[in-house]
Order: sequence, then C-alpha cells, then structure tokens
Amino acid sequence: MTNKKLLVAGIGGMIVTGLVVAVAMLFVFNKSLRYETQAEMLAAVPKTAQAELDTRGHKLAQPLACHTMEQATEKQMLVNCEATTADRKRVQVFGAALAASQDEYYTILVGGKPIVKNAHCLGADCKD
Repeated sequence: MTNKKLLVAGIGGMIVTGLVVAVAMLFVFNKSLRYETQAEMLAAVPKTAQAELDTRGHKLAQPLACHTMEQATEKQMLVNCEATTADRKRVQVFGAALAASQDEYYTILVGGKPIVKNAHCLGADCKD
C-alpha cells in the first residue's frame, strides 16, 4: 500500500469512528421528560407510585390523593400525593420533573421513612 492509500484509509476510518461516536452520544445523552405537562404527570404518578408501593409490600387503605404543588410551573412540574397504608402508616409521594435538565425525581415516605429517595422513575415507568 502506498502512503496515499494509507492516508485515505486512515481518514476514512476516522470519519466512520466519528460518526459511530456521534450516534452513540445521541442515544446516551438524548434525555426527555416522561410527561410533557403537569396534567399528564398528575394523572400518572398515583398509578406508578401505587405500583412501586405494591412491589415493596406496602398496601394502601385507599388510593393516593394527588395534587399539583403550589410552586409548580411549566418548567418545574411538581406533584404531591398522600394516603395511608393498611396498617395506618402515613404515605407521602413527591414527584418533580425539571425541564431545564430533563430530569425527574421521585421520593416516597412511609411512616416518615424514605422507601424511595430521588428515584428517576416509579413502578412500570422504570421498565422503559
């Protein structure tokens, strides 16, 4: 092989490697929020939190009652839920979705103790 052919092959290899890295980075860093609106998040959190509580052995006496937190905005969706377990422990669920960083955080307290802390998903949403 001549130097010219080696140079062309090297440049071609670098281009292919660059494209592969660029595509891989799109998959790794391409985050998006699970819910686009506060209403979607408010509708989903009771179901996913209930599923998370069920898998951890905490049965609720009644369904979670959820509401939008006062500080919520379009760029910072915030949900708070409450219920009581069958053995009368207070359950609190807090959810936050931040548009700027495309991050979601969920915390669940049972009897004042965290069983989930700053998780990025709950229940079936974790399987996606």
